[in-house]
Amino acid sequence: MQQWLENHPLITYILIFVFLVYVYNKVFRMRKLPLLKDAVIYFTMAVGAGILWLFQLDLKLPIVISLGVAVALMLTVRIRYWQLDREARKKGANVQAAEKATEVDTKPGQTENSQMQ
Repeated sequence: MQQWLENHPLITYILIFVFLVYVYNKVFRMRKLPLLKDAVIYFTMAVGAGILWLFQLDLKLPIVISLGVAVALMLTVRIRYWQLDREARKKGANVQAAEKATEVDTKPGQTENSQMQ
């Protein structure tokens, strides 16, 4: 893979930049910034991607692979949180349905203990 990335330098640069943008947006971005500040940040990331690109091609460091692993781990965590949220919503719906069923069983003015007698 390292040889293929070396033979396709433009694709290597694009992959590095896209991975950097994804990591920035998911980890470091707190809120929406004004357009000029956003442009400065993306320009800085483009320069940083160029430096990492040089490390990838000249020093033969596995930059693309390392960023790919980082993005894969971030996606795994994101999927896990989505799954936990889905399960919590499902349990919440079950609890609400059980509460409604309990309310239907009790008559107004009566408690559950008085119905059992």
